Amino acid sequence: MSTFEPGFLWGAATSSYQIEGATAEDGRGPSIWDTFAATPGKVDHGDTGDVAADHYHRYRDDVTLMKDLGLGAYRFSIAWPRIQPTGSGAVEQRGLDFYRRLVDTLLEHGIQPWPTLYHWDLPQPLEDAGGWPDRDTAQRFADYAAIVHDALADRVTHWTTLNEPWCSAFLGYATGRHAPGRQEPGNAVRAAHHLLLGHGLAAEAMPDSTVGLTLNLTHVSPATRAEPDLDAARRIDGMQNRLFLDPVLLGEYPADVQADLAGVTAFDHVLPGDLKTISAPLDFLGINYYSPMLVAGGGTPRPSAYVGSDRVTQIDGGRPRTSIGWEIDARGLLSLLIRLNRDYPAIPLYVTENGAAFDEPVHDTARIAYLEGHLRACATAVARGVPLKGYFAWSLLDNFEWSYGYAQRFGLVHVDYETQQRTLKDSARWYAGVITRQGL
Repeated sequence: MSTFEPGFLWGAATSSYQIEGATAEDGRGPSIWDTFAATPGKVDHGDTGDVAADHYHRYRDDVTLMKDLGLGAYRFSIAWPRIQPTGSGAVEQRGLDFYRRLVDTLLEHGIQPWPTLYHWDLPQPLEDAGGWPDRDTAQRFADYAAIVHDALADRVTHWTTLNEPWCSAFLGYATGRHAPGRQEPGNAVRAAHHLLLGHGLAAEAMPDSTVGLTLNLTHVSPATRAEPDLDAARRIDGMQNRLFLDPVLLGEYPADVQADLAGVTAFDHVLPGDLKTISAPLDFLGINYYSPMLVAGGGTPRPSAYVGSDRVTQIDGGRPRTSIGWEIDARGLLSLLIRLNRDYPAIPLYVTENGAAFDEPVHDTARIAYLEGHLRACATAVARGVPLKGYFAWSLLDNFEWSYGYAQRFGLVHVDYETQQRTLKDSARWYAGVITRQGL
């Protein structure tokens, strides 16, 4: 049996645009995802987050579900356009009041609130002014962070600034696969830096709180030991992992990644003092892990989210896949956790997202197998001395899965989008058992 120490935190995660709906209620302004989803051809089946899982109106019932599952914490995100409809200036108190009610309800049920300040729903007026490639957006984010912190800090102890800045920067501004849908590689690199700067400025704006950052990281392997494949793995590891880990935890951008990007940017957007702000000590690091990557070099150049690595090809590793097409390998999570503990300064770690999409509405045996394998990897990592302090399953509810719309279901709880009825999947009941036993 794989067990975890008392105090290990068990949770589940969601994000605002994916579940809340109510996109035009109580003064909420438009986000880049409202605009993107309303643009024909951007999201599968023309789906939008206008209603999503209607969590805005059903949050009390959803918190009751969390309590029934035995969750110790709930990781959710706050919609910036609900708080500042234009991204700056006047505060919409009705938006703050929603999150006050949500936090109070969580605490009444003995569940720790773990809010994330930014999970991709940038207010559209800030994008119109330049978006994350524009340095001013980082300061606007810090202003917003201070507003939310002032409203909730008496009830919230653990805060996450950003969720997956890699996605915001490179899917949003390099490939255009995500909102705002721009294809500007140089601006994508600028966006990555300004997102990290925004994290650092936001952390400064939230004194006397426990503040972390969540990165989507992966374990990258070369297809062979041939030099082109080794170089491909180095490049992808650099862009996916080290471009974010090194400035945050070591106070510098990797020299090899800067060299890889020399034809795209001169890094002149990095100003004196920025890295000191970005690398201020974190209280914890959140890790989102879903799938490993096997890569080869020497391919035909093509547009890529991995700017500066347009000849790298992702190779099929022959592993089972989820319904979204992502390969399954829990060993990648174990390798990643051990590497973080080995190569970077000691810091409490949390798996803040881990889960899988499967076409099994309620009797989801494949999801149970996925979660079990990854939790065993977590237990092994803890046994090897990794300071892993908690695990959040993705996701509590079936939801709007970004450019995939509603076709891909990650939830522990099935949502009928016509009736909004919630049904516990077998994986939810299984996870509740894991929590009760404090292990597998």
